[in-house]
Amino acid sequence: MVFEYAPAPESRSVVSFDSSYGLFIDGEFTDGAGTTMKTINPATEEVLSEVSVAGEEDVDRAVAAARKAFEKVWSRTPGSERAKYLYRIARILAERSREFAVAETLNNGKPIRESRDVDVPLASAYFFYYAGWADKLDHAGFGPAPRPHGVVGQVIPWNFPLLMLSWKIAPALATGNTVVIKPAETTPLTALLFADVLRQAGLPPGVVNILTGAGPTGAALVAHRGVDKIAFTGSTAVGKGIARAIAGTRKVATLELGGKAANIVFDDAPIDQAVEGIVNGIFFNQGQVCCAGSRLLVQENIHDELVERLKVRLGTLRVGDPMDKNTDVGAINSAAQLQRITDLVQAGEDEGAIRWSLDCGIPTNGFWFRPTLFTGVSQSHRIAQEEIFGPVLSVITFRTPAEAVAKANNTPYGLSAGIWTEKGSRILWMADQLRAGVVWANTFNKFDPTSPFGGYKESGYGREGGRHGLGPYLVEGTTR
Repeated sequence: MVFEYAPAPESRSVVSFDSSYGLFIDGEFTDGAGTTMKTINPATEEVLSEVSVAGEEDVDRAVAAARKAFEKVWSRTPGSERAKYLYRIARILAERSREFAVAETLNNGKPIRESRDVDVPLASAYFFYYAGWADKLDHAGFGPAPRPHGVVGQVIPWNFPLLMLSWKIAPALATGNTVVIKPAETTPLTALLFADVLRQAGLPPGVVNILTGAGPTGAALVAHRGVDKIAFTGSTAVGKGIARAIAGTRKVATLELGGKAANIVFDDAPIDQAVEGIVNGIFFNQGQVCCAGSRLLVQENIHDELVERLKVRLGTLRVGDPMDKNTDVGAINSAAQLQRITDLVQAGEDEGAIRWSLDCGIPTNGFWFRPTLFTGVSQSHRIAQEEIFGPVLSVITFRTPAEAVAKANNTPYGLSAGIWTEKGSRILWMADQLRAGVVWANTFNKFDPTSPFGGYKESGYGREGGRHGLGPYLVEGTTR
């Protein structure tokens, strides 16, 4: 039986974008000294707004405002008072959740049900969580009198714009730092709406400053002498550039970079549950997730059965309008990202892997890619080694747990992994062997503010979330 879904579009009336936005500096929107750029809806290519491109002069102004706020206000604000501001921000995000969910989907292209059920609730939860830590830093395990670094420069990606903003800003404010943050060039709108949340919460001017722009804006922020700490989430290539740029300076950094996660399925795993976890692992947010389970390692004796069940499940996915509540897979974020996915998929075919793509219609406007899986993949294939950052799954077989570990670790990255088996002892053994910052057991892509996240090798260093996420924003105290 084939079920036909009636359209169930979410209303756009809950959010309105200004025709243009300036830069948010010292508590006010101000014109930038540079040019402007258009930001679009990747599902339709409709222009949503025009935003300023911050130049070096604008970075100077923002850093100066953050420094002034740090020295005169925020560093002198008790933790219990800082917590009140974080609680207000969390509550306002929760109250305005529908507005932010619609804005995130329009600007990013992800399905509205993901923005509504994951991105915005988690963003609010991170502010709630770190509000609780603000007056307890002496007891967090970072020495008897830990202190903030000062001015933090933060650069966030386009795949989870609001959620990554919360991951960065919440712990920075809780620990007494001030912030200059640059959202991704293709997805600045929820950060700009967040500026209104800051004003609604009564946050002192200059504590958080928001600079829109592209790569040069981020580079100017990273290089600025008035910035004490850098926090970056994005590509490994850019992360390496940041590490080189701050080498030999007093700056410290947290880098959360790319991934090529292995989702490992043993023959005793609950197959139906594993199929759901595989789908969530690679097709959530169109696979545009740094910890996506883009490599499926399946025990050889269940390979055929699992792949066939997976194809049947993929046949039920709905690809299309991200604003439709029935949609499972939305639009790719940009034309440039779509081209990268297309090029790597072609490389997979050229190198001999067997491609299977979902046979479904896609809209004529916007940026779209059908969910795809490859079988016959070897460790040397580019699609097994390079981060595709799209809805593309590479299937690789193994025979023994030791072989699964060897293949899972045979990648430059080390951000996440998944294990599917009924044996608890095997889960613990595998988790101990896998060189990954996060290992999920019989689930995938589950996040909680209390749990740290981060990677090894070319997936970066430092941790975000949980108590561990406070550390990068603190200079540890001493007994003197």
